[in-house]
Amino acid sequence: MVVGILIVLMSVLGLGAAHAQEKPRYGGELLFPVPAEPPSYDGHAEGTFGVVHPIAPHYNTLLRIDPFDKTGTRPVGDLAESWTISRDGLTYTFTLRNGVKFHDGTDMTSRDVKASYDKIVFPPSGVRSDRKGMYRGVEAIEAPDPSTIRFRLKWPEGSFLVNVASPYNWIYKADIIQKDPHWYEKNIMGTGPFTFVEHVKGSHWVGKKNASYWDKGKPYLDGYRALFITSSSAQVAAIRGERAHIQFRGFSPSERDQLVQALGAKITVQESPWDCVLLVTMNHERKPFDDKRVRRALTLALDRYEASKHLSRIAIVKEVAGIQVPGTPWATPPAELEKLAGYGRDINASRAEARRLLREAGIPDGYSFVLKNRAVPQPYEPIGIWLVDQWRQIGLTARQEFVETVMHFPMLRRGDFDAAVSFQCSYCVEPDIDLQGFQSVGVTDVNYSRYKDPVLDDLYVKQARATDAEERKRHLRAFEKRLLDEEVHYIYTLQWHRIIPHNSRVRGWTITPAHFLNNQLDTVWLAE
Repeated sequence: MVVGILIVLMSVLGLGAAHAQEKPRYGGELLFPVPAEPPSYDGHAEGTFGVVHPIAPHYNTLLRIDPFDKTGTRPVGDLAESWTISRDGLTYTFTLRNGVKFHDGTDMTSRDVKASYDKIVFPPSGVRSDRKGMYRGVEAIEAPDPSTIRFRLKWPEGSFLVNVASPYNWIYKADIIQKDPHWYEKNIMGTGPFTFVEHVKGSHWVGKKNASYWDKGKPYLDGYRALFITSSSAQVAAIRGERAHIQFRGFSPSERDQLVQALGAKITVQESPWDCVLLVTMNHERKPFDDKRVRRALTLALDRYEASKHLSRIAIVKEVAGIQVPGTPWATPPAELEKLAGYGRDINASRAEARRLLREAGIPDGYSFVLKNRAVPQPYEPIGIWLVDQWRQIGLTARQEFVETVMHFPMLRRGDFDAAVSFQCSYCVEPDIDLQGFQSVGVTDVNYSRYKDPVLDDLYVKQARATDAEERKRHLRAFEKRLLDEEVHYIYTLQWHRIIPHNSRVRGWTITPAHFLNNQLDTVWLAE
């Protein structure tokens, strides 16, 4: 057990960084469980790790987040070799790498990059783009020559490079997009380090080394196999039995301890704050959730501080947070956070006010409703149980109904629910990214609460355009107050905490606050 504790301490203190200095070894197949299958294959249209983890190795992006940056905030080139920014901050010009080919052997040019970003930023009718709300400042995308791609903005945006580095912004083939913009929902054709072999639903996804990959010398692995395993205990058993090397999403504290105790020096643990939080999504088009008094009562019922103490021992959640990860530059100071509905320290007073609001809204004691939750054990199940218990204490009866991931997202998009558990998870701690989904329906495609709020939309644009840090913070605090307190469009639960115990043979992979990063697998290798 002492060995296990030392391994954990080494990972937390960054003492395992010596691995990065070792010479990578070629060969081997990386095996990793994925707790959910992809609803579709199109990264532009999806927002789940169930898409990124098995499919990202087939693609490249224009920029990527540095795979060795533990903060997960530094953009570096992927298909872009270099870039320049105009003095007024309105024009970004990227020079593309030469010799990049799609897996069918055809050349990748700026035409493909433009077609991909046009699909993301200006999706045609009937084509969904999960992140178009992040690119409201883009005026035009141009491809002046085969090696150059240019973005013209309506206003300067300090977050633009990070937005471009989204791990979902896979570069697709222009000819395919033009023939059928839905083709990528069911098919694979990229430029990435691994080519597609097969997807057997309910079983696995396989990729093999791209022998003609443009980044010479990579990848190191011969291939990878993603194993679709929904049961958390079965995932742990696979790592423990060395039938899998790593699970890229995260395990609970108790699961970490089980693996450390069982495997000792064969296991390495990496931990990080996690830019993820589960949300209670209330359908504003259905009664009684169209009444903000009811929504306010639901958040006032939650004792987040007690939950943090107890749930953090059994689930991948920890901090009480507002709209930004605690301890990061844009996070709300705790004293300010406590002024918001549901964040006060006096839970008895909060619950008394919740009951009063319910009576005022005409909601009878014992009123029942269904909470549709995602069928992923961590942390959806414990958070769902906690929510049901908290609402019971203000006279409400909620019944959980679990929905598989492949059906959960379509259910949210259809609005086929009264209340549901959704999430806000980002690939980088940046307000423009973290908050884009809270803009009005029509502005963003991922506002599942289905409201229109021009005031909130205006505050989003103001914070995005602010070049002074203090000014931006003021707009963010106003945005947060309207979202979580004045209108209670969504309810935040607890911030996640990421724990990755993996086989010590896995090298070249660095944990970040986002479980969407570092899944191209080009830097990963297996030690003997």
